Amino acid sequence: MTKLLRPSAAAAVVHPPVGSLIKGPTVRAEEGFMSPKPGSTLDRILTLELVRVTERAAVAAARLRGRGDEVAADQAAVDAMRRELNRLPVTGTVVIGEGERDEAPMLFIGEEVGNGKGPKVDIALDPLEGTTICAKNLPNSLAVIAIAEHGGLLNAPDVYMDKIAIGPGYPAGIVDLDATPAENIHAVAAAKGVPVGEVTACILDRPRHARLIEAVRATGAAIRLIGDGDVAGVIHTTDPDETGIDIYLGIGGAPEGVLAAAALRCIGGQMQGRLVINRDDQIQRANRMGIRDVRKKYALSDMAKGDVLFSATGVTDGNMLSGVKFARGDRIETHTVVMRSSTGTVRWIKASHTDMSKFESR
Repeated sequence: MTKLLRPSAAAAVVHPPVGSLIKGPTVRAEEGFMSPKPGSTLDRILTLELVRVTERAAVAAARLRGRGDEVAADQAAVDAMRRELNRLPVTGTVVIGEGERDEAPMLFIGEEVGNGKGPKVDIALDPLEGTTICAKNLPNSLAVIAIAEHGGLLNAPDVYMDKIAIGPGYPAGIVDLDATPAENIHAVAAAKGVPVGEVTACILDRPRHARLIEAVRATGAAIRLIGDGDVAGVIHTTDPDETGIDIYLGIGGAPEGVLAAAALRCIGGQMQGRLVINRDDQIQRANRMGIRDVRKKYALSDMAKGDVLFSATGVTDGNMLSGVKFARGDRIETHTVVMRSSTGTVRWIKASHTDMSKFESR
């Protein structure tokens, strides 16, 4: 049995204060169960079904956190997520997954999942976002999934993507991928009404970002360097009061970019991305996925559109979600955020599980 404890439900409203949406106005619980907007094919019940999917993956991975085995932790999460996905009442196609068919035995791009008795949907997933983080038991490892109406998610190849993201409440278009780091940092500071020194940027700690880091620091802004987990890094921009992150900058995985865009589509915020493609084989891979302009600058709505559902469960403790807790007396505690774009609802679910059988392989 799963007991749902609801600290609050935050709804997207018109023009909230900058960066305040996640902790913003509360709504009655039933507001999150509104009927889909006209034209939506996603059933509202899928929202909580998605929670079960990420919970199963997170618990499986959490059993192996801190063990130093990235492959085993990732495989455990993949197996658990796939089992639960195939119970969902959808006809799903994985568009962002564990790799292409010849690279991944399951949850590969193009794989069909679900029980085939529901709407056609696109699925983007990362059963273990931050495999290294989990293996080392460091903060912000997540199990993540997004579902959209068919054709709603960008089918991105497994290459790098240059990204920029900020949270909700800002004027449209204040940051741009083609602007300099200094211009973007100053724009965020001006919009917040604070000195540049009070702005913090989140950047993946990689050698390729040496010049970016230097440029941001030259403005006087602070930087939060992260080792992995750029889905969480982007989502952290939605609540700077809690996370300390105002803007995300830099190059990370394109699949992670689509997942992050799905989350921002539900919460609110701005994001742009551009594929980093330099080789002929990468161009051919992108072409096979229907991408003709490999230098296109993608807006948020290009990466995630229509009705979108997003769920993330903490594997390890982080700024946004607590990790899985294995409590005494055969009890497991999970912490999940689940969102829906058509209703603008964000739910935080702390669950206490006492039926251990549902987490077993079968």
